[in-house]
Amino acid sequence: MTNVDSKAPPIELAGKVFITGANGFIGRAVARRCRELGAQVSGLDFKADEEWGIVAGDLTKPASWKQLLQGVDLVIHTAAIVSNTAPMDLAWDINVKATAGLLDHCIEAGVGRFVQLSSIAAYGFAATKEVDERQPLRPMGNTYVDTKIAGEHLVLACHASGTMDCTIIRPGDVYGPGSRPWVILPLEMIKSGKFMLPAQGQGLFSPVYIDDIVNGILLAATRQEGAGQIFNISGGITPTCEDFFGHYVRMASAQPPRMMSTGVARLLAELLRFLITVFGGSTEVGGGAIDMLSRRAGYSIGKADRMLGYSPQVGLEEGMRRTEMWAREQGLV
Repeated sequence: MTNVDSKAPPIELAGKVFITGANGFIGRAVARRCRELGAQVSGLDFKADEEWGIVAGDLTKPASWKQLLQGVDLVIHTAAIVSNTAPMDLAWDINVKATAGLLDHCIEAGVGRFVQLSSIAAYGFAATKEVDERQPLRPMGNTYVDTKIAGEHLVLACHASGTMDCTIIRPGDVYGPGSRPWVILPLEMIKSGKFMLPAQGQGLFSPVYIDDIVNGILLAATRQEGAGQIFNISGGITPTCEDFFGHYVRMASAQPPRMMSTGVARLLAELLRFLITVFGGSTEVGGGAIDMLSRRAGYSIGKADRMLGYSPQVGLEEGMRRTEMWAREQGLV
């Protein structure tokens, strides 16, 4: 974890922190930063890491992990099914039912603060002007969008009940070393010539470097002003998808992705998804991915700036420089 700019507000964190999805891309980075700040960190993931206090377990089966909540001051909930194409029942079990159970167990254990990682995807993909936290959320039949909305409802209801302070984070498109959806997979597809961009590549992206999202999460988690609030946390910029993914084209010395209309891209993506699933495979290619890459608006971080002092510290060029160094070390380019 690199140090953020000295202009960033200081974060003071002590006591015990419990993180779900603690071995995931964001969860691992949050855990590392919490330890650097002096907190005692434990967590849950499918794969254990005993050295760092991470137990193996299933969020839907609390018997294996709920005892770890005793004495915990802060819970950061990053675990989720992150998919536009996963079966709704599976996503509902994890993103909604398991979140409800986690909230109940946190209340029973006397946890002081609960931070839920939602997503800017909760807004849907139809906005045509900058979106802030006042935007109404509308279910749209997309597994990821709809379960994120439902999960947020549970967290807000918990806070409103007065039983535990809760905060919701809506991250932008988080990239950086280790990011599977926004680094590893695009690089693989670009190198193989299978990457395409809808909206002629002019859809808007909302990148946020991993260090910045971690900083935003912990600012919201440690400031009383953040209790009961929802915050967009992104990099504060909206490059086109052509510009963002163009960095990977350059890294890989590859041909640019095929640009096409959103309608044509949707037809091709749905056909490809159908063929892959018919033969027993799974893929994130489909209408949901096309919608995400065709967005026409960005997301305001003004509220996080005003209430938390949040300001992104890692610009896109620097973030991509760090990402490229990691990708070369990993043999990805």
